[in-house]
Amino acid sequence: MVLVSTKAEILKVENEFYVHIISNKKTRTIYIGHTNDLKKECIDISGTLEANLQVDTTLKILVYYEKFKFPMPAIKREKQLKKWNRRWKINLINDINPNWED
Repeated sequence: MVLVSTKAEILKVENEFYVHIISNKKTRTIYIGHTNDLKKECIDISGTLEANLQVDTTLKILVYYEKFKFPMPAIKREKQLKKWNRRWKINLINDINPNWED
């Protein structure tokens, strides 16, 4: 049995939602997703199936993320970013992380 020591710890976990962009340096393939566990997502994304989509095993670099308190704004932002053209996505990443470093 796993016990959580305080309600604040539960709320902290439940109130962290992320939109993230994972890529690689070689081809700059871009994967956009959302999660409530960014650390786990970065570990799991390489070579896994996500929403019936085979994710390229070379996608290992977290190049961009945004943090949200609630899931719906994160989902809305993810959908918005997925509709952007590639140049806009690259510009978004380059503004924050010009070297595309993890």
